[in-house]
Amino acid sequence: MKLTLCTTALTALTVTTSMALVTPAATAAPPESALARYYDQRLAWRSCVFGPDDEGGKYLEKAGARCANVTVPLDYADPGGRTIKVAISRIKATDTRHRVGPMLLNYGGPGDPTLYLPPVIRDAMKGVAARYDLIGMDPRFVGRSTGMDCEWPVSTYVLSAGLGRASFERQVGLHKRLADACRDTHGDVLPHVSTRNAARDMDVIRGSLGAPKLSYLGYSYGTYLGTVYTQMFPGRYDRMVLDSALDPARYQPQLMRGAEPENERALADWATWAAKRHGKYQLGRTRAQVLATIDRVVAKSARGLTLGTAPDTYRIDDTHVPLLLLSGNADDTDAGRKDLADTVSVLARAAMGKPTRLTESLTATLRVALTGAESAYGSTQTAILCGDVAAPRDPEHYWRDIERSRAAHPVFGPLANNINPCAFWDRPREQPTQVSDDARALIVAATGDPRTPYPVQGKRRPTAAASRHPAAHRQGRQPARALRRVRQRLRGRQGQRLSGHGKAPGQERDLRCPVALRGSAGFEGRSGHITAM
Repeated sequence: MKLTLCTTALTALTVTTSMALVTPAATAAPPESALARYYDQRLAWRSCVFGPDDEGGKYLEKAGARCANVTVPLDYADPGGRTIKVAISRIKATDTRHRVGPMLLNYGGPGDPTLYLPPVIRDAMKGVAARYDLIGMDPRFVGRSTGMDCEWPVSTYVLSAGLGRASFERQVGLHKRLADACRDTHGDVLPHVSTRNAARDMDVIRGSLGAPKLSYLGYSYGTYLGTVYTQMFPGRYDRMVLDSALDPARYQPQLMRGAEPENERALADWATWAAKRHGKYQLGRTRAQVLATIDRVVAKSARGLTLGTAPDTYRIDDTHVPLLLLSGNADDTDAGRKDLADTVSVLARAAMGKPTRLTESLTATLRVALTGAESAYGSTQTAILCGDVAAPRDPEHYWRDIERSRAAHPVFGPLANNINPCAFWDRPREQPTQVSDDARALIVAATGDPRTPYPVQGKRRPTAAASRHPAAHRQGRQPARALRRVRQRLRGRQGQRLSGHGKAPGQERDLRCPVALRGSAGFEGRSGHITAM
């Protein structure tokens, strides 16, 4: 279960129509001499297949990709010291006459592998992809790059505080143990796991590719990474597209804090859908009845629920149920809603003491919440967040926020405001990146998105520079007409501004498109806007 599942078919096509149009004018400065050996390294491109069972490598190979390892310093303040490897893949541009250059991709997370993304983006971009070298990157300590694994007994820190003080105290103990485990196993590298260092790695990749500038497409957390890159290397980026953008001013270790209203609304929307299918799921005939079923499940879970049948059984409590709901409420396609209905049906039966049969997706989420099967993912995600922004230390700070959140957001408030390992982490080596309003990018967002909420009207946009960025908003359920509008708005003669009308960036207007989000990457179908800044 990952928190940032934001790729959509429409988003990718919006990227297609806009990438060739958003271009900052600055020129790259030469790398510092101490880092020259990294920027000037010659990459050894090779097959992406590591062995006979490497299905991911075979997928890349079939798509025509090649892979390489980029050597970067563990500590950029000590470039002559220890080095690590960052794994990248590449599908080269085929339209050499109109080639723009490399486009680096990031899927989000933080901590999601992106090595396998170029074939997906190529298919979504259609003909425009031929102008770019599509670069997949597993950021430092992710996927095939030099890795880290704190050997946690669980695979995520995203859990609820539960219904009372006792469950919260157990959470405090758990998260301290998780932080201690990372310090014990990887204390030497933790200070160097950060978004700023990932941005530095991106610039080394740019240099090792021999490119004066780097284009970029980032999803969810990847929008924050891209924003940081624009601030640290303002003359070295070209086309910049940020989809499902985070507000960098609000970026911090509590990933879901501030998204409680959107998640509660998404759950209520799903309850309306489930109520119309009471005959199948038996969860209630009205939205209120379905939500009451969820309340009963949460209350019963405080004493523990057993899910599944031997030998595949899992014991959960009130700190786990909100996570199971969160993992299923970002997808409002019928398939996604059916999946959540199956999960809630299992929970409701367990709350009544009845035997249950687990679905495949529920089993996968339970393995993340209750076992260390994906400890490396959870460890790295946490290390990035804790290495970026210092978290409050006092458990009472979290408890007060949890208690305040219960009335308005009883399901997701105690999850979004819960304590996490960053409360027990060493302080970050660097301050968070200060974001100015001079970077140019296309920002894509969706209202109703429960992962990276688009702010309400009148509030600051979730982007590096609200006044400088055209934005596209997704909304409604008319994809064909919306795509035509996106093309008409974003296509312009070469050399013109984003909208094709030659206006200054501050004069650009947002674009709203009635469309359903129909994708294939986990976050699908959430109705909303598309923003063009």
